[in-house]
Amino acid sequence: MTSVSAFLSPDDLQFAGTGPLYMKLQQALEVAIKSGRLKSGEALPPERDLAEYANISRVTVRKAVDELVREGFLVRRHGSGTFVAKPMAKVEQPLSRLTSFTEDMSRRGLSTRAEWLERGLFTPSPDEMVMLGLPAGGLVARLGRLRIADDNPLAIERASISAEFLPDPESVGDSLYAALEKRDVRPVRAIQRLSACNIKEQDAALLDVVPGSAGLAIQRISYLPSGKVVELTRSLYRGDAYDFVAELTIG
Repeated sequence: MTSVSAFLSPDDLQFAGTGPLYMKLQQALEVAIKSGRLKSGEALPPERDLAEYANISRVTVRKAVDELVREGFLVRRHGSGTFVAKPMAKVEQPLSRLTSFTEDMSRRGLSTRAEWLERGLFTPSPDEMVMLGLPAGGLVARLGRLRIADDNPLAIERASISAEFLPDPESVGDSLYAALEKRDVRPVRAIQRLSACNIKEQDAALLDVVPGSAGLAIQRISYLPSGKVVELTRSLYRGDAYDFVAELTIG
């Protein structure tokens, strides 16, 4: 555990701008992070140590730390403490290409992995029956995954596919589209709807962000060459990690 004096001097606190005490501590800690005195992944000293060193209350320390967590400089890990967050480089994703997450990250030289949240055959919901055009008594394959690139959780994807096209969801590895291509049912076009949202508590824990953080919700409906719907996917992306880019032309 790093001692407070290793990255914070009394002068840092004294000259850390103006305003309430919590704001001065917040600014001093932010400077220590940006300057590298507090390094990425390093644990922050306990609140009581910060309070004693700065001669302020633990409530004031908690408020300063809460603000830095909210702004993405620090991250809390349940049962472990508070750590300096890894810098998050934004990923630009063009909206004009129909590709999988694995393909997107591979083109950027990023290593990817997924944590399965759900995978199996289920009785479809009324929404899935309508959107996928499922017959009465049909089954749906559901694939829920936390998508991770270079050890940073970026998105939660929840896909629904007719069991007609994916009878064995357990066979899906890193890429859903690769599995569909093997069955000659890879989609060729899609319609996406994007909307801004605030990430709820359960999803925030998976994405390693503060509840209420900005997110981007995307619904994708993908089609076969015949025009039949093959995939319904609802995804939630971290707002601080993704930029979606669309090229526009006149004419």
